[in-house]
This record gives sequence, structure tokens and C-alpha cells, in this order.
Amino acid sequence: MAMFRSFASATQLRQHQHQSQNGASSAGAPAESVESQFSCPICLEVYHKPVSIASCAHTFCGECLQSCRQVTSPLCPLCRMPFDPKKVDRASSMEKQLSSYKAPCRGCGKKVALLKMRSHILSCPKVQEQMANCPKFVPVVPTSQPIPSNIPNRSTFSCPFCGARNLDQQELLKHCMDNHRNDPNRVVCPVCSAMPWGDPSYKSSNFLQHLLHRHKFSYDTFVDYSIDEEAALQAALTLSLAEN
Repeated sequence: MAMFRSFASATQLRQHQHQSQNGASSAGAPAESVESQFSCPICLEVYHKPVSIASCAHTFCGECLQSCRQVTSPLCPLCRMPFDPKKVDRASSMEKQLSSYKAPCRGCGKKVALLKMRSHILSCPKVQEQMANCPKFVPVVPTSQPIPSNIPNRSTFSCPFCGARNLDQQELLKHCMDNHRNDPNRVVCPVCSAMPWGDPSYKSSNFLQHLLHRHKFSYDTFVDYSIDEEAALQAALTLSLAEN
């Protein structure tokens, strides 16, 4: 794996150098030719305080990757490969390249070191003028339908033991298996309590077994939240009899 990362980094560096020598440094090169080669795949802007994931060697802005590092089982936003959030390092070689290369500002055309491109764009009056003149979003078909509010969150949940947030059902199960396997406390199931028929006061005596047996699938796939539990049961029985 270390050999792969070294090879990937070296290849990326050679590609950047080759493109800079053959196209980006020429007078007729488009403004984005260099800038696009040093752009974060998430925000699509020039890297700002870049970091690299050790397992796959992909590079992102430190701030852009931060939200991905906070989930229980982080995946690389580019290749979807699992990674250890503790093994994300400062991309020093990328920072050196950002200091070495220059590109024309897409507004005023002034050549600016890529390391300073972000701050220059924020203060460039030409870029600000371009942004102000961007067309505003208008719905294709006007609608009078009110925007829904107070919609219950039935996609992510908090751990009833420690309060860890933004866990889907599988992540909740993995989190509890890893961190609360021997916790004897009776807790309320956050999945059940989020359902229209759920009892937010009922505490499960064995929450892990409850998760394993009651929540093997996502309710979103099978449940119509607009009807109550009895009606849902009758609908399921009717559908089952029709299929048989």
C-alpha cells in the first residue's frame, strides 16, 4: 500500500509538471489550465490547506474533508474507499507545488501563485462582478405548493447510550456493537421512536438484540408513513395474499 501511495504521488506530480511545461506556462493557455489541475474535487476551487488520505492518496481541502472525517465509517469522497480519519496527513508536497505555480485570475487576468488564489479571488472586483451577474435560480414551473416543514428525521439517529449523532441504521448498529456491547442500561430505541407509531417512553431491555432483529431493513423501503401501524399491517397482508 505504501508503494502504491508513493507511485500515485509521483505520477500525479509528473502529470502536473508535464501539463505545466507543455500547456499551462504558454501564453495561449486558458486561464483554468493550471488551476484545474490543483482543484479540490469537493469544492472545485484551488486547494486550501490540502490534506491527503493515507489509504488512497486522494487530496482535498482540509475543511472540505472535515465533515467526512466526523462520521462513524468514513469513505473517501472520490473513490468511496473506507479510510481511518486519524490517518489523514497534511499534503506538504501539494502545498509546495501551489507555491511554485501561477495561474491567471479568471477575473482580472493577473498571474497569481496558486497558494494565494483563494484570497485573491475574494478581493478581485472583476470576479465579484462576475458572481453578481450570475443568473438567479428560477423554478422551471412555478408552484403554489407550500414547502413542507417539521418533517421528522427518519434517516439518521443518535446513539441512546452516548448521544453520538448522524448515524444511519447500519452505523448505529456498528457503533453500539463497538462501543456499548456490554452496557446494561435500558434505553429508548431512536429508530422506533422516530416512527409515527413509536412509543418514545418505551425502553428496550436489550437494545443490541432489538436492533439486530427488529431493524434488519430500512423502514423507508417498505413503509408508508402516512398511514398508521394497523393500516400498514392490513396493507401488507392484502399485498401478500394477492402475490400468493
